[in-house]
Amino acid sequence: MIDESIEVFKSEAQAIPATTTMVALSTMIGTTIEWYDFFIFGTASALIFGHTFFSGFDPTVATILSLSTFAAGLFARPLGAIFFGHFGDRIGRKKMLIASLLLMGVPTTLIGMLPTYSQIGVIAPIALTLIRVCQGIALGGEWGGAVLMAVEHAPEKRSGFFGSLPQTGCPAALVLSSGAFALTGLLGPDDFQAWGWRLPFLASGVLIVIGFFIRRRVNESPVFERVENSGELVNIPVVEIVRKHLWSVTVGVGAKLGEITMFWLFAVFVLSYSTTKLGLPRTVILQATTLGAIAMLLFMPISGLLSDRFGNRKVFVTGTILLLLSAVPMFTLIDSGNATLVTVAIAFALGILYPIMYAPEASLFAELFPPEVRYTGLSLCANIGGAIGGGIAPLVATGLVSRYGGTLPVGFYLAAISGLSLVSVLAMKPAAWAPASSARRK
Repeated sequence: MIDESIEVFKSEAQAIPATTTMVALSTMIGTTIEWYDFFIFGTASALIFGHTFFSGFDPTVATILSLSTFAAGLFARPLGAIFFGHFGDRIGRKKMLIASLLLMGVPTTLIGMLPTYSQIGVIAPIALTLIRVCQGIALGGEWGGAVLMAVEHAPEKRSGFFGSLPQTGCPAALVLSSGAFALTGLLGPDDFQAWGWRLPFLASGVLIVIGFFIRRRVNESPVFERVENSGELVNIPVVEIVRKHLWSVTVGVGAKLGEITMFWLFAVFVLSYSTTKLGLPRTVILQATTLGAIAMLLFMPISGLLSDRFGNRKVFVTGTILLLLSAVPMFTLIDSGNATLVTVAIAFALGILYPIMYAPEASLFAELFPPEVRYTGLSLCANIGGAIGGGIAPLVATGLVSRYGGTLPVGFYLAAISGLSLVSVLAMKPAAWAPASSARRK
């Protein structure tokens, strides 16, 4: 089945218009850069920020505060969804993509220059938290605009595949961020803690410049242009969402919870737990994360092709069921403390389970809303779900481990969340605006 999907991709790639290819490339590169900025913060919060920005606290408290700072970015994402969604539905998707890229990149670069707790005291963690909030707002606007540009430019019956392309920015960024910290880790513990951790943040400035010039070259979404030309723009999209599409947001948020909870548990919590509690080398866990990200990068577009063939909801449901069944076994492997088994768990979660759910998500959520409020509606689903699921997941997991002494309860927690996601996606009404890209051909 996968081989056949790859052949479909090869045959159809030759028929894709150049403008559509440029849009796909720009969304992939842009989301890679923005997720890179987001991920290096998550990695640093698990490995270094507790020592550098919260050094005046008890080590356990410092870890919790560091993860709370990370969570602040996820809680800020719904604000970005509302702000960027409003203007994305009012003045266009392209302008908001450029604005979100800059709002993410500049603060991230500043982190690389930020004084530590030992240098300026409590001002350091406050500044770090404010920067993290800016990151969250930016990412809250980025994802919706990127996937809509891809989906709304997609050829007929290929919205699932094209919607999966911006999603590849997530694993690509995870590879880059893990690789960046793996390389800086070669400096040695003292140099890494003193200044080496800053290098991945400073490198963000170069990436932002590249992404800015690429995104300036893409055309506006043809779906938005049709809405604008027909006078169908909505004055306050979020009000329209609350009045007419609240159920769609509710089930979208519920569906999002499973995959986003799993992702941040394995990308942040397992990284912290494995190094601090299990005593595994940091390089081993970063390598496991990189392996999972490479598998995710390969499997993401394949999952998008499968969603076009079998239906995005069917593929999403399949992934959710697999997550429900494997949640507890995966954390049993984590608790073993064996480096090989921990690597298998991380690689399976990130490289296989996650893309099955994440790849079809763009087209699935886009179909829940009409074009005139789609940016706002889709962004609210993803970012409210991200705040609830991802924002509290590392904190809940840390609390469960502190209470019970192992990660098995974390597995049951993840299983319960995935069960809620399964109910939510099954409760979605048949898409009234499917396929998402069809509006531009009316």
